[in-house]
Amino acid sequence: MNEPKDSRNITEVDLLLINGHVVTLNDRDERHPHGAVAIRGEKIFAVGSCEAVQESVNARRTLDVTGCVVLPGLINSHTHAAMTLFRGLADDLPLMDWLQKHVFPAEQKLTEDWVYRGTLLACAEMIRSGTTTFCDMYLFEHKVAEAASHAGMRALVGEVLYDFPSPNYGPWENGLKHTEELIRAWQKDPLVRIAVEPHALYTCSPDLLKKCFALAEKYDVPVITHLSETQSEVDQILEQYGCRPVVHLENLGLLSSRLIADHCVALHESDMELLARRSVRVVHNPESNMKLASGIAPVPQLLSMGIPVALGTDGCASNNDLDLFGEMDTCAKLHKVSSLDPTAMPALTVLHMATRNGAKALGLENQVGELSPGKLADVIVVDFQKPHLTPVYDPVSHLVYAARGADVSHSIIHGRVVMEDRQLKTLDFEEIAGHARQFARLITS
Repeated sequence: MNEPKDSRNITEVDLLLINGHVVTLNDRDERHPHGAVAIRGEKIFAVGSCEAVQESVNARRTLDVTGCVVLPGLINSHTHAAMTLFRGLADDLPLMDWLQKHVFPAEQKLTEDWVYRGTLLACAEMIRSGTTTFCDMYLFEHKVAEAASHAGMRALVGEVLYDFPSPNYGPWENGLKHTEELIRAWQKDPLVRIAVEPHALYTCSPDLLKKCFALAEKYDVPVITHLSETQSEVDQILEQYGCRPVVHLENLGLLSSRLIADHCVALHESDMELLARRSVRVVHNPESNMKLASGIAPVPQLLSMGIPVALGTDGCASNNDLDLFGEMDTCAKLHKVSSLDPTAMPALTVLHMATRNGAKALGLENQVGELSPGKLADVIVVDFQKPHLTPVYDPVSHLVYAARGADVSHSIIHGRVVMEDRQLKTLDFEEIAGHARQFARLITS
């Protein structure tokens, strides 16, 4: 017979997940095959064996996740969320042709309302595939922030800044003002943060880059840019400034721990040493880089130098989905075949890229990325009761090499259940999909 709980040592919690295989991804890589996670408010209260956790709490609500794996929510560290509206619009093209002949012209038809609706579509896709945090760079980012907030997603977002006029704010001077207004407007929000986001070195003058970093320093926020994405970009910067992109930023005094550098494909050893010395954070986007034939980023070398490399999908126009489970699988296999080394990029390393490293890259390492008491409750549940996930010798192996976004059954962000049994709780997918189809008719008319 079960002993009654001692009420003096019992804590009331809001949600209790029981009977799952809990993969904490904490510093000790603790796992609890018959485990539980207790959530109180927006934070994780307890993690451990079912018996130990259940003895210490009374839960207002309990979810039995037998046969499932419980882990931290995935972090998509580089997206252009509203580009869900351009999914499949222009495929099988080089980066510059794709950008200049198709994407930039199509974006001229965008309005803030369409960016809002396209971002809602992205949020629906990400929640349903286990992503709880995303980092975004696009136009009309005030609407991206609103969409993320509406969906209940954690996000780091920023208006893309160029030398040339934007469909949103016009000349770049206005873009800096717009970004500053965004920072002020969202400073106290629990889910949404703002970054300063110059597009790339080939679209931003040294003067604009310096002003972006000055604004970021003023408010202590990150700077995000595309960096060394292709060899043609490196060649262009070499011709224009007489040095490689990483060195160009160093010469401007802008290479620092404030910087989140997306892609970093075309790097020399000296570039990597500079990135490591300046504590720059890097985001790897393998599927987009493959599809656009940009090359293969030297991720194993970057990781060996202590650089926190996170994982991103890039936008749906160059991927063409936002499923980080697929991205993990691709990442692991790409680096094995490119190095002809089957031991390269082990499953746990890649899972860390999509969780802990993502949190560190976005400056959220004290809040999310692992299941530990006191961390914010961003938690996903993956249903392992599937043919392609049976039997289970190592759940981490399955998460990277066999699981799919469609296997996620529950998603919890900031302690709030945003998807339960595959049903979205914060978004109406049918309405969102209808608007996306309407935009497709507009863009092709």
